[in-house]
Amino acid sequence: MTHRPARSRAAHSRARRPRALLAAGTGILATASLSLALTGSATAQPTGARPAAGSTTVTPAGHAYAADLSGKATFKAGSVTVTCTVSHAAGQVPDAPDNTNAAGPVSSTLSAPTYSSCTTSMPGVSASIQTSGDWGVSMQHGAPSTAGLTIPTGGFVLKTSGLASCTVTAAPTAAATVNGAWTNGAPSSLVFTNASVPVKVVGGFGCPTSATTSLFNATYKVADTTDPASQITVTE
Repeated sequence: MTHRPARSRAAHSRARRPRALLAAGTGILATASLSLALTGSATAQPTGARPAAGSTTVTPAGHAYAADLSGKATFKAGSVTVTCTVSHAAGQVPDAPDNTNAAGPVSSTLSAPTYSSCTTSMPGVSASIQTSGDWGVSMQHGAPSTAGLTIPTGGFVLKTSGLASCTVTAAPTAAATVNGAWTNGAPSSLVFTNASVPVKVVGGFGCPTSATTSLFNATYKVADTTDPASQITVTE
């Protein structure tokens, strides 16, 4: 009788050990998933991890539009911030029926945005931005509605000169998409708030060469250029 409790405790301990290991493993996986969510916004997620996309209609079908910067656009890589006050892009809403998607976003091409009147946060350092390639935009109705801006590989290059000569290339190895919030209005607006963009930085002293992402902030007003009395809208 005196040994049975000992055997019972041992058996109970052995029974609990797999459960404890399973619980620990689940915690590690949860922690790893959280880390990926926080540090890799461009990391692909399993299909089942995302809610099903709703229907989207962009109107007026076939109309051209212009997206112009309202205020300023900022790009921050490491301790360096570049601010531009002029930016422009143009695109066209797909013709019907392609301006409607019953189960997802409506996508179309976009001219490479231009950026000018740029300054840096570093004294004695100036900046210029060149864009190239085929850009794209993908509009999705929701709460809020969103618009994803796709940068082609190497399609955005920021260069500084003066006391620090740096080259910052966005989407350095593959196309990248940054998402902004869309609001219907007169005109409609697209707002990017701390949108993370993968970058590669090369250069000498003063260049944030360890930075692998840049934070992008900007507000664009999107106007219908086919019919200025109309508005570009994203609906269900």
